[in-house]
Amino acid sequence: MTSAARGRPGRSPRDVPPSRLRRAVGVRLGTLPLATAARGAVVLAVPLLVGMLTGAVVPSVVAAIGALWGVSQDGADPYRLRVRRLGLMGLAAALGLLAGELALRDGQQTAVTVCLVVAALVAGSVSLRGAVASVAGMHLLLGVTIGGGIPMPGPWWQAPLALLAGVGLVVVLSAAPWLWRRHDIERAAVLAVYRASSEALSAAGTPAAEAARRRLTAALDHAQQAMRRHASRGDRAEPEPRELLRAFHAAVRLGEVTSALVWEARPLPPATTHVPLAMAERLLPDTRKTPATDSGASSVPSGAAEEADRSGHSAPPAPSDRSDRSDRSDRSDRSDRSAEEGAVLDVPAGSPGLRALTELSAKTDRAGMPEVALHPPLRPWQGRGAHVRYAVLLAACVLVAQLCALLLHGPRGYWLPMTVAFVYKPDFGPVFRRALHRCAGTVVGVAAIGAVTLLTTDTYALIGAVAAFGALMAVGVRHHYALATLGLTAIVFVLVDRLGDHRALYGARILDTALAAAIVLVAHFALWPDSAAGRACAQTEAALSAAYRYRDLAPTAAPSQRHALRRAAYQQLAQARRAATHAHDEPGRPGRRLPDWEAAIGTAEQLCDAVSARTLAAAPATSVHAASRHPAPTPLP
Repeated sequence: MTSAARGRPGRSPRDVPPSRLRRAVGVRLGTLPLATAARGAVVLAVPLLVGMLTGAVVPSVVAAIGALWGVSQDGADPYRLRVRRLGLMGLAAALGLLAGELALRDGQQTAVTVCLVVAALVAGSVSLRGAVASVAGMHLLLGVTIGGGIPMPGPWWQAPLALLAGVGLVVVLSAAPWLWRRHDIERAAVLAVYRASSEALSAAGTPAAEAARRRLTAALDHAQQAMRRHASRGDRAEPEPRELLRAFHAAVRLGEVTSALVWEARPLPPATTHVPLAMAERLLPDTRKTPATDSGASSVPSGAAEEADRSGHSAPPAPSDRSDRSDRSDRSDRSDRSAEEGAVLDVPAGSPGLRALTELSAKTDRAGMPEVALHPPLRPWQGRGAHVRYAVLLAACVLVAQLCALLLHGPRGYWLPMTVAFVYKPDFGPVFRRALHRCAGTVVGVAAIGAVTLLTTDTYALIGAVAAFGALMAVGVRHHYALATLGLTAIVFVLVDRLGDHRALYGARILDTALAAAIVLVAHFALWPDSAAGRACAQTEAALSAAYRYRDLAPTAAPSQRHALRRAAYQQLAQARRAATHAHDEPGRPGRRLPDWEAAIGTAEQLCDAVSARTLAAAPATSVHAASRHPAPTPLP
């Protein structure tokens, strides 16, 4: 059902589209992860400086490799989740490094090759089971690649411990802010929901309403992930977690009311759109400055970091404090015009949506907001065949890359299998786009580090360049995979040079990257071209089932159960939309048409909006039944 079919008016003057420059760049200066960039510079420079001062060059380089991988996994999630991800990644990488090192010390390249293939099978078998498992599996394979490709002098245990020391340095610096602002990440995530709700109410009755409601869903998903640990704990003695939980549970209810008001498709006056911000001020009165510069804590990622070795594409970030003040100022400037405008807004004073918003706002003045038991949605099970096929294809690609490396370079041909490990991650996003960004980032990274070495070969200057590229990589991990690859490529060249390999490998590394990407693309699209489409179909079916479950059970469910059903439905719909986008971004067989998942997902989202409206008596039941009659997507053959 389109906006026109629902009788929505045209674009309102308040809905000014962002500038073309902002859309092209996609990053606002206020949302750059400056603290993460600073950590990336420090954790890469410190091991190299220590190694230069102490003479322990090899351990310092291995520690810098651990720090490099740690930077690729540094994020904006709560500190405990961050430490868990980095810790498991470090342990997996150290285990892989030890296995590769022992295979290399055996003296037979066959042992190294077998170790790589076994590691690829293990990594592929666990990678599709979750984000943390995927990261650990990839770094297990990367550890074997480095351990089997670079000879490590000294005792066998020295290199794995040095790698863990580098990862540990990232963990310490990344989690250190917990000591003085323990709950700021959770606070920023909850506040982002209230800002997104205000923006959605401002967009009500305009073509921008659907996108604004989806941003609200993304903010709620992020807040639920951030608050998961606090919601599951039985001990609520600390006042700040108790305050945050109360605000979060109110935000969950606000999401339902906002969806109902957006479904009404009427423009709302500024006094109404400001209600979520006023609720946030009452529920979280100690609103310190949002830590937008600490790894983007105020942003709302769209999902597990989709690319850049954990990352990828984030949803539009929540407004920073400055932009929030600007928004409030704009609303204040419009308030003088709102009296005359309000006469033609056609928003009934007795609208059930407005009554629900008024009642919810009034509840924030009283203690004891009822809690909602929320659980993360289950990952759609694609079957054992998908896991086995990916593991076998990854192992085959690594084997072919290793054989090519032995033919082209002999020992130290680690770049080819390492690139395969980075590129062939279908759960991180479209494989074709990842391969393309990898090649582009490598070319620019080689050119950048080549320019630096032409200007200077001073050790301190090169360490300074590593710090700069580390900061650039930390930003790229959050915003663009090619940018992250640029930084990583330049850093690896310096690290290899510190290990004594002074060969001119600029052209060879570009060709190796292109060859590894070609190996992955040929294997993937020749033997498993429907992987992205199958994942999108599975997630869409699971999301539609969640939406219909919400439709069927909401009328008779208790409020807490209704909110849990609603949140699960919107979460799975958002995941399905991302999977559908990835599937359409992948090249497919010529002449093959993919199901229209987006239409089915959009219809299901409108169904959930209609159910929310019906629950609050804001829409006739016929609207719900009309929305539910849209067909589901056609299953894949």
